[in-house]
Amino acid sequence: MTDTLATSPAPVPVSAPARHSPLPIKALLGLFLAGFISILTECLPAGLLPEMSRTLGTSISLTGQTVTLYALATALGAIPLARVTATWRRKHVLQLALAVVAVTNALTALSSDYTLTMVLRFVAGLGTGLIWPLLGGYAARLAPEGRQGRAIAIALAGTPIGLALGIPLGTLLSSVGGWESAFYAAAAMTALSMAWVLVAVPNLPGQPVESRLKLSQVLVIPGLRPILFALAAYMVAHNLLYTYVTDLLSYMGMAGQTGWVLFTFGVTSVLSVLVVGAHIDRHLRKLTVSSTVVFGVGVLVLGAVSGAPVLVYVAVAAWGFAFGSSPSLFVGAAMNATSDAADVAQSITITVFSASIAVGSFLGGLLIAGLGTASLTWAALILLIAAAVTVISGKRHAFPASR
Repeated sequence: MTDTLATSPAPVPVSAPARHSPLPIKALLGLFLAGFISILTECLPAGLLPEMSRTLGTSISLTGQTVTLYALATALGAIPLARVTATWRRKHVLQLALAVVAVTNALTALSSDYTLTMVLRFVAGLGTGLIWPLLGGYAARLAPEGRQGRAIAIALAGTPIGLALGIPLGTLLSSVGGWESAFYAAAAMTALSMAWVLVAVPNLPGQPVESRLKLSQVLVIPGLRPILFALAAYMVAHNLLYTYVTDLLSYMGMAGQTGWVLFTFGVTSVLSVLVVGAHIDRHLRKLTVSSTVVFGVGVLVLGAVSGAPVLVYVAVAAWGFAFGSSPSLFVGAAMNATSDAADVAQSITITVFSASIAVGSFLGGLLIAGLGTASLTWAALILLIAAAVTVISGKRHAFPASR
């Protein structure tokens, strides 16, 4: 991968005081749908592993690598693909990426060969690698001055909601028409999203290349590395728990309540988007600190009171509320910290985000095999303490009180 990246001349800051101009909700909904489809496609197999493994003739653990490979492809593709398409019109890039996801989902449903399925998942992940770095900057450019943070929160809300719904939705569709029906449905939803984007989202021009920065130059911008570290620790902690939530609940004696637990997570994730989105432009630092601390407290409760179902629900609700708006918070922080290199920083942030999904899934499997399911919560708690300390201490550049 080349170490030279294109930057835009003047991205808009995302923490200015809010104004009263209305947000372009229809256009932002199109970006929301793109993010939702991306993460839904990524985590869809997690609820279908037994059925898929029988069709593909592999073990459940090998079939689970369809999730890991997808995330890895997104991580590998985000920076180079963003650079290659930097001068393309934004809607053209978004539609191309959605088309890749739609086609690969349909072909995955048709595949009964493990190798072919893995190739399709990798290509689908590259499509997502085009989508995620696009969303934050696209939303900021569509929003009126002073409301960019709220616009980014709406555009990126598809990520936590897709995470919350991906596993239960896949399981439901599989029970109705087999695992293939889940992928056909995802392909159909992607096609419908393309139609919405075509009608509702303005086709903004790409960003002309005014200068080129080496990757090493971007990474030394004050504040960016602490943001990336906090994001990585936060997301690995989340994926340690979420990827293996079924095993975790079974260990707690709540295997029959998995659907309701995930529903609780999803509801509070959506609530988080609504609450945080209303305040992100003014209180980015406070909200990011709160997110890491609340998540950590929720995980501590999960580890300490596994025999009390009511407290487990409370802990999961806190987890969902903390996590729901976290993509908006970390992307917003990266855009603020990097100013003229904000578009590049978004690509790097998405690379870290996606890589953390793959690392969390992989590390969780190692922990379960080596130390048992109970180790997941304590490993996640250690990571969240590190994330919280980094966020709290980043007062000057990474997470300032105001910009």
